[in-house]
Amino acid sequence: MLLWAFPALAFCQPKADESKDKPFDPKEAIFEHIGDSHSWPVFGKIKISLPVILYTDKGLDIFMSNNLHEDAVYKGKNYNYILEKNKVKIADDNGKINETKKVWDFSITRNVASMWFAMIILLVVFGSVSRSYKKRAGKAPKGLQSVMEPLIVFVRDDVAIPNIGIKAAKFMPLLLTIFFFILLNNLLGLVPFFPGAYNLTGNIAVTLVLSFIILLVINFSANKYYWKHIFTPEIPLWLYIIMVPVELIGIISKPFALMIRLFANITAGHIIVLSLISLIFIFKTLAVSPASVLFVVFMDCIELLVAFLQAYIFTMLSALFIGMAVQEHH
Repeated sequence: MLLWAFPALAFCQPKADESKDKPFDPKEAIFEHIGDSHSWPVFGKIKISLPVILYTDKGLDIFMSNNLHEDAVYKGKNYNYILEKNKVKIADDNGKINETKKVWDFSITRNVASMWFAMIILLVVFGSVSRSYKKRAGKAPKGLQSVMEPLIVFVRDDVAIPNIGIKAAKFMPLLLTIFFFILLNNLLGLVPFFPGAYNLTGNIAVTLVLSFIILLVINFSANKYYWKHIFTPEIPLWLYIIMVPVELIGIISKPFALMIRLFANITAGHIIVLSLISLIFIFKTLAVSPASVLFVVFMDCIELLVAFLQAYIFTMLSALFIGMAVQEHH
């Protein structure tokens, strides 16, 4: 567990050329980690450059992120570019930003690359498990199959069937994909070295897309009784003016709650861990390091539980909302 804490020291430590000029800023270090970037840090100053894809009024401009800096201008095909708080801006030769020129950034950022990395892992793992089921039909699970089967059965028997009922099989691919996608990225986010140490499930854009998918599935799968309950509930007519708006708000508030819950819990965990590590550099003494590292290890244990818990909660509530939309009228 100590291996989880010490690499974070290297991440929080000020750069050699910056430490002499300005004091350590914990907020800058924390937001650098939980935010997105145009490169993927490996260790210290070593980073993997990622493609920068910009669309301007003059067309596309594509180059690698190692050309971008916050203190130097890069001359692209169409304009000069400079980084400002991890955002690409158009600038003149002297580095002055031109706010009148807009840039549409379609770059392959760290979050995009890490999402693809997680998707590749899931495809490899489930491809292997699928082949094992075909080759060993009717036999006891073996190897990777035996590891994944309890989790798959758990999602089916304890999440999908109790909440959706007889139509659970139809939604199993979606629920399994969401569960394992969130779980894998939660776990990789806890690994403090490459290829982990990213905050994909703590990015509100990612949780927004996941929640929007659930919103679409709920409303496109809903039966007539679901819509009847919203627009023509069996209540006195004078209550319609209250209940119908409340029910319409509920359509949006359910996936919105999914989005905020996952985003807030994962991001909060990363902030707490990095804040505890930052205490060493704030007080500028190693005397606080034993207590700081001890609390970080404790928080990492909690975060390990949260990684599984948030994947389960998101999947379970998704199944519950889908079940409410597809259940038959009794």
